[in-house]
Amino acid sequence: MPLITPQDIAAAQTVISGRLHRTPIQPSAFLSNQTGARVHLKLELFQKTGSFKPRGVLNRLHHMSIEEKSKGIITLSAGNHAQAVAWAAQQEGIPATVIMPAHAVQAKVDATRGYGGEVIQTDGNLLEVCQHVQEERGLTLVHPFDHPDIIAGQGTVGQEILEDVPDVDLVIVGVGGGGLISGVAVAIKQANPTARVIGVEPEGAPTMTRSLEKNAPAHLDHVDTVADGLAAPFVGAHNLAHVQTFVDELVQISDEEIIRSMWLIIERCKVVAEPAAASTVAALLSGQVTVPQGGQVVCILSGGNVDRERLKRMA
Repeated sequence: MPLITPQDIAAAQTVISGRLHRTPIQPSAFLSNQTGARVHLKLELFQKTGSFKPRGVLNRLHHMSIEEKSKGIITLSAGNHAQAVAWAAQQEGIPATVIMPAHAVQAKVDATRGYGGEVIQTDGNLLEVCQHVQEERGLTLVHPFDHPDIIAGQGTVGQEILEDVPDVDLVIVGVGGGGLISGVAVAIKQANPTARVIGVEPEGAPTMTRSLEKNAPAHLDHVDTVADGLAAPFVGAHNLAHVQTFVDELVQISDEEIIRSMWLIIERCKVVAEPAAASTVAALLSGQVTVPQGGQVVCILSGGNVDRERLKRMA
């Protein structure tokens, strides 16, 4: 299967330039003292719609034909990709339909509608419902992770890391469907093959790990994690191929570790990261990751879309 290239990522950077934020990298003295490394946080939670997702969506829409756009677009998502698709479609005057789980975080549902997306919530299989509505209405699918244009767009996160921390030794990335880590790993490993890229999955949603074990995209019948942004029940063929080629290791983190890290980030780093984002700091502090002493480490905080009711329950 063809893999994306640094040139694809550079082209995506041109597409999104001026339309999205150039998110900052913030050093953390606390995490550096805890680990003996020089730890930085890539603050994608400051991106438009509150996560990294618009990078890939804008790049995907850029490469779609006028005919594909005219049909209207559809996607499936627990929340962050849903918001990104609705926002980006609104920017370009394209109708967007979003299939979301019935249990989706209400703040993410409300935000998706607020950006102009039509939300259809379901207790059923998201992919099956999405395919049914797509065929019924003749819509164009904007996949949340399994497409080269999406992967290249997400890879711009890695490109920005290299610009800000060119001698990076370790990048830690949350893994759901695999779009973000696929693109970031290409950017990092192609520029610096000795740097390590480590993916983090919740214990209750080890979809990429199962895919690597069977050497084929896995579909889990049940996922259970507080990190809804990492709760994809399946991964794509493109994502698996990129992870197999460029990612050094995957680790799994408990929900308890994720919640502790989320509060640590709030208290010590003064930013509000959603559970999926906090997973990278949880992995850093878990003892599962070999941390380069004195080396440069970047944890990607992928989003900050968590509502107040969920925060109360996690307190």
